Amino acid sequence: MPDAVTGERGRLINLAYRLLGSLAEAEDAVQETYARWYAMSAQQQDAVESPGAWLTKVAGRVCLNVLGSARVRRETSVGEWIPEPLPEPGEWTDGRPGGGTADPADLVTLDESVSMAFLVVLESMTPAERVAFVLHDVFRYSFAEVAEIVGRTPAACRQLASSGRRRVRASQPSPAPAPRQAAVVRGFRRAWEAGDIDALVGLLDPDATVIADGGGVVVRRPRVEGGEQVARACVELTGRAPGLTILERTVNGRPGLVAQQDGATTAVLAFDVAGDRVTRVWAVFDPAKLRAWTRG
Repeated sequence: MPDAVTGERGRLINLAYRLLGSLAEAEDAVQETYARWYAMSAQQQDAVESPGAWLTKVAGRVCLNVLGSARVRRETSVGEWIPEPLPEPGEWTDGRPGGGTADPADLVTLDESVSMAFLVVLESMTPAERVAFVLHDVFRYSFAEVAEIVGRTPAACRQLASSGRRRVRASQPSPAPAPRQAAVVRGFRRAWEAGDIDALVGLLDPDATVIADGGGVVVRRPRVEGGEQVARACVELTGRAPGLTILERTVNGRPGLVAQQDGATTAVLAFDVAGDRVTRVWAVFDPAKLRAWTRG
C-alpha cells in the first residue's frame, strides 16, 4: 500500500500544476492531499479500494478550493499574473544542502497542456470549468469521476468541459512547428542582443503583445502592445541592465529565452509564434516564480 500511495506523487503534481498554474501551489496541494491520507487510521486506509482514485479526488477538491481563493488574489493583485514557467526536466536544482530529490519541476510532463498559451487560457476559466476540462480532456477521467470531484452532476460537468474546450479553440490558433518556433526565437534573441530594433520589428507581428509579471514590484510596464513598441521596450530593457545575458531554453515545452545577470536568472520569456512572427510574449520577472530556474 505505501508504494501504491507514494507512487502517485508525480501524477498528482502534474494534475495540480495544470489546475493551478503554480508549482508552489501544486506542491502545497499535493502535500495537503497526502496529509489527509496519513491522517486516516490504517483501518480506514485499508478500506480504500483504489488509493490512486482517492488521492486524485482529494487533490482535485483541494485544487478547486485553492482556485477559488487564488482567483480573488490574482484579480486584486498589482499588475499582471502569469502562470509559473517551468524548465526542461533535470535543469532545476532546488538549492538545498546536498541537492534535492524528486524535484517537482522534474515530475511535470511537458506537453501542449503546459504550454504558456494553454495555461493562460485555463486562467480565463471559472474554477469548476477549469477542473472539469483538465480532468476530462487532459487526464481522460470520465464525467462520472469528474462529478465526484467538482460536486456537480455528470451532465453539468460535460457542459463545463465543453465550455472550456470552446475557450481553448477560440484563443489558440495552431502553433508554428517546433523547428520554426525555435528559429524565430533564436532570431529574436540575436536581434535583441544586437539592439537591432528593425530586425526585432521584422520578427514581431504588428499587433504583438508582451505581458510581464513582476509580482507587483519588479516590472515598470506590465503590458506593451504593438510590434515596434515591443521592440523598443526590449532594447530599452537591455540598456537598463548592462551585462545582461540572454539564453535559449525550453520554457513549458516550447522554445523560450532566459535572461541572466551576474549568473542569476532575472526573467523567463515564453513565446507564441504564428507563421514567422512572434504574436505574444509572456515575461516572468517575479523572483518567486523563478526558483525552478535558479541553481543553488
